[in-house]
Parts: sequence; C-alpha cells; structure tokens
Amino acid sequence: MALADWSERWFPDSFVFALAALVIVFVGGMFLGSTIRDLVKDFGEGFWSLIPFTMQMAIIIIGGYVLASSPPIYRLIRWLAGIPRTPRGAVAFVAFFSMTTSLISWGFSLIFSGILVREIVKDVRHIDYRAIGAAAYLGSGTVWALGLSSSAALMMATPSAIATPLLKISGVIPLSQTIYTWQSLTTAVVLILSGVAVAYLSAPATSTKTAESFGVVEVLETAEIEKPPTPAEWLEYAPALSIIVGAIGLGYLVQIFAARGPLAALDLNTYNLLFLMLGLLLHWRPRSFTRAVNRAVPATAGVLIQFPFYGGTFGIITMSAITRTLAHFFVNISSQNSYPVVVAIYSFILGLFVPSGGGKWAIEAPYVLQAAKDLHVSLGWTVQVYNASEALPNLINPFWMLPLLGILKVRARDLVGYGLLQLMVNTLWVLFFAWFFARTFTYVPPVIS
Repeated sequence: MALADWSERWFPDSFVFALAALVIVFVGGMFLGSTIRDLVKDFGEGFWSLIPFTMQMAIIIIGGYVLASSPPIYRLIRWLAGIPRTPRGAVAFVAFFSMTTSLISWGFSLIFSGILVREIVKDVRHIDYRAIGAAAYLGSGTVWALGLSSSAALMMATPSAIATPLLKISGVIPLSQTIYTWQSLTTAVVLILSGVAVAYLSAPATSTKTAESFGVVEVLETAEIEKPPTPAEWLEYAPALSIIVGAIGLGYLVQIFAARGPLAALDLNTYNLLFLMLGLLLHWRPRSFTRAVNRAVPATAGVLIQFPFYGGTFGIITMSAITRTLAHFFVNISSQNSYPVVVAIYSFILGLFVPSGGGKWAIEAPYVLQAAKDLHVSLGWTVQVYNASEALPNLINPFWMLPLLGILKVRARDLVGYGLLQLMVNTLWVLFFAWFFARTFTYVPPVIS
C-alpha cells in the first residue's frame, strides 16, 4: 500500500516517462562520446522506425478487444467474473489468468484481463482498483516471453527470421532448446505461483481506492443487436459477409501454418489476423464487429502518440556508442558461471530504455550469443535467460501498460506501486534460476549450415 501511494504521488505519466527516458539516453550518448549533431540525427532517423510496429500494437489492442468483447468470450468473462467472492481472492484470480493467458498471447492477455477486471469490480465490492489493475498486467511483466509468443525464441527457431551474421554465430536454435526445456517450464511455473501469492498477500482485504474512486462507473457490455431500421442497412446485420470473409482469413492462416509449421508461423501478423477473423466470426454481424472496434480505438491513443518517441530513443540506443559500450563492459566482466546472471542484469537494464522483446533481442543477440559461445554457455538457455529478464522492467515501464490503461481508465502511476513489489520478488527468482539452471545444461556447439 505504501509503494502504491508513493507511485501515485511521484511516478510520472507514461508520456512523461517516455520523454524522460529519451532525455536520459540522449545525455548518456553525449557522455559516451557521441556529438549532439549525431544524436539528433539518430533521434530523427529512429523516430518513425517503429511505425509498422506501432500499427501492429494498435491492431493487437483492437483485435484483442474485439475478440474478448465478442458475445461468446464476453459471456465466458462474465462467468469467470462471478467466481471470486473476496477482494484479495479476486486480485489473485486475475493475476493467475493474466499470466496463464500471456503464455499464449501477451496481447490477448492484456485485453482479456482488463475486461475481466472491469467485470469483477461490478460484483465484488471494496477491491483496491490499483491492486487488481496491476494483477491484470502481471503476464506482460513475468512469463509472456517464456511462452508461445516469445519473440526471441521464435526468431531463433526460424532460419528465415535470423539475420545472416547472427546465423553464422548461433545457427538455428530449436524451441526444444528454449521454451520447451524443463528448466524454462519450471521457471514459468514458479513465477506464476509466486506472482499469484504476492498478488494475494499484498492486496488489502478492503480498500477505499475502488473503481468508483477512480471515476470508473460505466460497465463494459456487448450491445444488443436490433433489427435493421432500413433495407440499406440489412447487410450490416446479416452474418453472410462475416462468414465469407472470416472463412477466407482463416483459410489463409491454415495455409501459413501448413507451410511454415504451427510454431514458426506464430508472429504478430498471424496473431493479429487470427484475432480479427475470430472476432469477426464471433460477433457474427458486421455492425456488432464495428461497434466493438469503435469502443477499442480510444485505448490505442497512448500507443499511437508514444511509440514514435520510443522510436527516437531506440534510434539513439542502437546507432550511438551506448549499446557497444554496455556490451563491452558486461561481456568483459563475465565468466562461464556468472555469464547467465550478467545477461539477465544487462537485459533488464537495456529493457528500461528499449522495451521491445523482439527489437531488443535483435540488438543484443549477436554479441550476447557470441559471448555465450566463447564461454561455452548453453545458447538455448541464454535465450531463455534473456526472455525471463527482459520482461522484468515491463512491471514498472508504462510502455506495455498502454492497452490496459485505456481499458481500465487509469494512469501508469496507479499500477506501478504493486508492480514494484512484484519486480522485487521476481528479480530474485530470475537471477537465481538464470545461475542455477545454467549448471544443468551441457554445452552443445551450434550447427552452422
């Protein structure tokens, strides 16, 4: 409660956080020898570099909202919302579903958990809205990268997705050496159990910081479909077009999964298309689908305006001396035993400024895997250490909170206090497992074709 009160008072708004991070990185680049002229150029060249990614993130929010608010899924959420009976039980309940659904898709987890929260607070009174909101975000700060949507693991298992210089270092690292190892699965299970326990124990039994105190009084409901008022609107209410287009979209996905394999085909584009097509079919009528989209669009506002500024930060990080200097420092202080812990710490630090699992891995992978190769540390476990540690800063970084903040109608500072507590506990778990499980692997030289 003290951490939550502190963060409400002192933690900046997510947009201010984005601007502050940009200034810190800019000043860091100056101290490391880059000229102001070069840093300004790096900022400008990076500013629009995340535009395709920005659109993908916006569609994740819209697609996740459309799917989660469709009548069948919405009825499931309403049923689930009726299970918890106490405030602390409700917080732990949301934490569990946030983390387990994030193993399938972090985007769907954010939306599903956000709507679940909005439904639970209607029925269970005196819930601390900050605690249950932070619980809905746990998946993105704990285990998402250890699951099927892991950007780094999927990239390393897909030859066409690996840049040629990196392929010469690591070769292809199959999922059997990353997310499907018993060490990775054990880490995920422990983090889930720990997250649920901390969420339950830290939530107050009763609180005045309820949803109503945040001005959240309206409910999320699917609109009733009335009869078309005019013949011109008949097609908006008829399911025929939804069925045809949905079948075409799902047919394309079947082709992709058959050609690439079910795991290699998992990426942001296939996830987004799957969610939109399923949402279209589950809403059944085009009018219901477009109404859901209209309700989802306001939740994308933070993504649309903040991602370009993160792109500027990304440009400075990747094009200045910052990455090279940090990499040189951390790699040089490592040994075979300490290297996994060093990777975890380094990935955590860099994640505060480059909060993108796939984008950051593209930056780190060449020198991180080369060092692991030189030190005879398991390459697959190195990838998983990265996955577990790079999620940690998400617990306090507003970057990935934006979709959830739009649904919950709160600010980042309202959730960060409870996120800080989870961060303290999870950091200890991740550092311990990074070191302990590394000792259970036998180094296997990569096969370079």
